[in-house]
Amino acid sequence: MKSWPWRNLVLLSACLLASPAAMGSGHAQSFDFFGLFGSRDNPPPPSPAALPYQLDFAIVGEDDDIEDALENASSLYRLRSDAPADAESLVRRAQSDFAPLVDALWGLGYYNAVLDFVIGGAVLPVDGDPAAAIRAAEAYRARALVPIQVRVNPGTLFRLRSIQVEDARTRRPFSLQELPPRVVKLEPGDPAQAAELRAAQARMIDYFRAQSRPLARTVSIDPVVYHPIRVMDVSYSLDPGPVAPTGPITVTGTENVDPAVVRSFIYLEPGDPYSPEALAETRKSVATLQALSSVRIREAETLDAQGRLPIFIEVTERLPRVVGFSARYSTTDGPAVRGYWEHRNLFGGAERLRLEADVFLAPRNDGTRIEGIDDFERSDLGGRFRTSFLKPALGGSRNDLLLDGLVERNRTGGDRYGGYTSRLIDGTAFLRHRFSHSFSVQGGVQVQKGQTSDVLGQIDYLVVGTPASLTYDSTDRPLDPTEGMRINASVSPYPTFLGSTVGMVVARADASAYYALDEDTRYILAGRVGLGSIIGADLDEIPSNFRFFAGGGGSVRGFRYRSLAPLGPFGQVVGGRSLLEASLEARIKITDTIGIVPFIDAGGAFESSYPDFDKTVRVSTGLGLRYYTAIGPIRLDLATPLNPRPGDRPISLYVSIGQAF
Repeated sequence: MKSWPWRNLVLLSACLLASPAAMGSGHAQSFDFFGLFGSRDNPPPPSPAALPYQLDFAIVGEDDDIEDALENASSLYRLRSDAPADAESLVRRAQSDFAPLVDALWGLGYYNAVLDFVIGGAVLPVDGDPAAAIRAAEAYRARALVPIQVRVNPGTLFRLRSIQVEDARTRRPFSLQELPPRVVKLEPGDPAQAAELRAAQARMIDYFRAQSRPLARTVSIDPVVYHPIRVMDVSYSLDPGPVAPTGPITVTGTENVDPAVVRSFIYLEPGDPYSPEALAETRKSVATLQALSSVRIREAETLDAQGRLPIFIEVTERLPRVVGFSARYSTTDGPAVRGYWEHRNLFGGAERLRLEADVFLAPRNDGTRIEGIDDFERSDLGGRFRTSFLKPALGGSRNDLLLDGLVERNRTGGDRYGGYTSRLIDGTAFLRHRFSHSFSVQGGVQVQKGQTSDVLGQIDYLVVGTPASLTYDSTDRPLDPTEGMRINASVSPYPTFLGSTVGMVVARADASAYYALDEDTRYILAGRVGLGSIIGADLDEIPSNFRFFAGGGGSVRGFRYRSLAPLGPFGQVVGGRSLLEASLEARIKITDTIGIVPFIDAGGAFESSYPDFDKTVRVSTGLGLRYYTAIGPIRLDLATPLNPRPGDRPISLYVSIGQAF
């Protein structure tokens, strides 16, 4: 049996396999979901000016995978709403389908497949005279749709008999240590499908590249098909290439942004081991600069004189100024509007200045509601003005300067659980050091002056502190992570010797982890734990906006937002000095776009400075639905409390974009 180069199999397939033999009585209708509502892909009605047609795939065995593959490969199917002007054009369109359809069948492992076209009752030969088919099609002009039937007998599925992978340099097979079987993932008896053979090739090349071999390549793939016994032998010849480190890193495309700023977000250094993962992390890191619109990483095709691989990072800049406006309405909080202005490259070093203003209807926390326009009071209006400035890469280093200012008037609550009113002005200055794209720490100074009032009374305060925090994020996707973990931890001391009227230390930590149970990431376990503590002051001395509350869509679902906390006079929630939150989810994809998420949440806030397990920890459970889109999953969660309080709703609904955590 002759071994043919893989790329020639498709070219020969039409001549070797297509045959005008009858296929039998197997029949499969193509199903157009959107056709239920009137699809633009339906053929137009008969007319004197064109020859619309009705296409039907008659497949022995009625295999949906085969039909899907044929539809994807067929020009007749894709262009069925675009009727040709004459019968000759229609027949040429059908003739152009022979090779792609046979290629699709071979790709599925059906190497003895036989197919033919019947146009208006006349069989279209593969390479013979199409005159009979042309006459048959023309007879339908202005009378009816031309019936076209593609009759397919796929035959028996071919399977792999032997798989060999050799080193192109030594002409010997790779050892199990050099190329583990878990990478190849092909075994005798597997279907001889082209897609699986290509996937195995990609896995093997990716494996060698991950071993710091950037020039790994495929020299040849030689499949040999034995038609009488319906098996295939396949041999790969791979050149893993030499082990090489990263070479010089060049940044291009910066016009108005200082290249040194871009370079500070590149944690890869010349001489580091070559790593595709490190290059992917580099692209993500540079893309965090909002002054840039795109980042492309290109590798040199050859090593330099020192045996290193040069890397080229090509960036494009975006327009520096942006203005935005949004409006929203909540059944709980009422209407709100927001506007912002931002400059992404203020002084040429990717400095970002953002001014943002919110105006909203603040919920009343005295038990009354706004019933009409005449009932509106000025105190019902809440507002927030925030300004932030980021100066990245101070002096070309990995240190960033962050300045923030906030003026706010707000009320929380609006139901029987009560709430608080706050007025404040806040300013912070931080220095952040980036160890890597995943890990950073920051510290600085915060000054906040404000007033809060709730059922415990009014507190006029000034706090001056030195907050510090760390952030670690090794997840793969921000809105739908499938692996890695996130940690955010902060501690903010506000000592009286700096001028604080309330001496306290506020600490908060959140951690989440994600683990895929399968390689296709269709089954994912996700967990989250949140802890908080305030020490150094009594509860009634702590401003309300510093206290901890639990409950709601991002906390303990099934319980009302910020309703899980110690109660003060009249049974109103006043917040706590400590916090505990925990969530566990099983994220299960049913299809590529639909998933379900059973979950359980638990948590609460406590009067003591540490979670008190002698107090009731509220627990809820529920089921979520996910619709996966290109930007992230659309989340719909239904949750119910397992140990509800009097008045808690039996079921709560949450809708948002992105996973719950």
